[in-house]
Amino acid sequence: MLSKTLSKILLFVSIAYAIPSPKTRRDDSILPFSTEGRDIVDSNGNVFQYKATNWPGHQEIMIPEGLQHASVADIVSWIPKFGLNSVRLTFAIEMVDDIYSNSPNQTLEKSVINALGQENGTIVLQQILDNNPEFTKETTRLEVFDAVAKELANQGVIVHLDNHVSKAFWCCGENDGNGWFGEKYFDVENWIRGWSFIAKHAKENWPTFASAGLRNELRNAASAEPVDWYTWYVHMTAAADAVHEAAPDALLFFSGLSYDTYIDPIPLGKTLNGTAGTSTANKSAKFVPSNFPWNDKIVLEIHKYDFEATQDPCPTFKSKWYKQGFQAVNASDPQTEYTFPMVITEWGFIQNGTYWNQTTYNRCLIEMVEDYQVGWMQWELSGSFYLQTRLGRTPATIQGLEEFWGLLNYNWNDVRSPVTVENSLDKLIQALD
Repeated sequence: MLSKTLSKILLFVSIAYAIPSPKTRRDDSILPFSTEGRDIVDSNGNVFQYKATNWPGHQEIMIPEGLQHASVADIVSWIPKFGLNSVRLTFAIEMVDDIYSNSPNQTLEKSVINALGQENGTIVLQQILDNNPEFTKETTRLEVFDAVAKELANQGVIVHLDNHVSKAFWCCGENDGNGWFGEKYFDVENWIRGWSFIAKHAKENWPTFASAGLRNELRNAASAEPVDWYTWYVHMTAAADAVHEAAPDALLFFSGLSYDTYIDPIPLGKTLNGTAGTSTANKSAKFVPSNFPWNDKIVLEIHKYDFEATQDPCPTFKSKWYKQGFQAVNASDPQTEYTFPMVITEWGFIQNGTYWNQTTYNRCLIEMVEDYQVGWMQWELSGSFYLQTRLGRTPATIQGLEEFWGLLNYNWNDVRSPVTVENSLDKLIQALD
């Protein structure tokens, strides 16, 4: 009995430490974070593990989802209720491009009506304003993000800001214009400019802003710069430079290739080569952490879904996945050249009460987190979307689409599947506690 009581006390202390008091001031917080080998450490030198969900804000209206159903404060409150200490908040570079061009589309009224049409847009706009009376029709998208970030700080939630796309719509598909440097919508100069702006703004206005995900799910594209690791190196390090100059305290998350499913060349210290017959032919580089002024801010990220409905036994599952980049957290691996923290910034599945136990994915994912002690960010919080445009689907655009993978129900007022949370999210939290 004493042992069980002590365990509960220790668990409580762990959770209380991971989720700062809502009254925490910037100067009293555990920020800034830095890295030491395979670990993220807080300002007190203690290891910090991201236990997060994703809250999309990158789609057509370019504000965080769900505000037509609930207030900012009520939505944010779900994050600590789930036992999480952080959130991956996504944004589109288009939002910053509109700021630079002084576009009138920045207001809530124009953003919502342009996306949903006059009739439905007027209805949804009024729902947003009814639930969030601090906003007006003239409130800008960035001001909505500011209000969200302020409330996340009030409730002690760490902000990881992720650049999900350039052009604001659903992610991700090959040849959708958003996937690789120089593709139709992926203007590299605007991307770096966007990061310089938003990183500086977040540093100055968002008390719990801690880290930046430089780009989500880089992937093949037929009309773009050469798809190779050399191109990755040139542009990702340039973006890291820009973020670091604007917000020197922020961690820098580097995603890999092929929808961020592998990043092993970086911890293995491999030569990052260009592509024969292209503009990067005969060019190469090496990612050497000590060469950068942000060498103590580097975090690698990786994604893992279950699109194959895998039934691999967990030893096989984990062995295959390890080779995609987990060498970064294993200094004892003779192939590991550099150690870095690793965070699984997307994982998830349908919250229908049964899928969690239909394949080995959920169980093996939990084991992987426990074995290697890596942070994670579940996809996703949203119970529904304002609108989703998905190329290749008929119809391509759907308003009010339900998100069956979301932790919350359609109306954002209850847990979608408590049994799924109990057997997935809760166990992943325990794996790090």
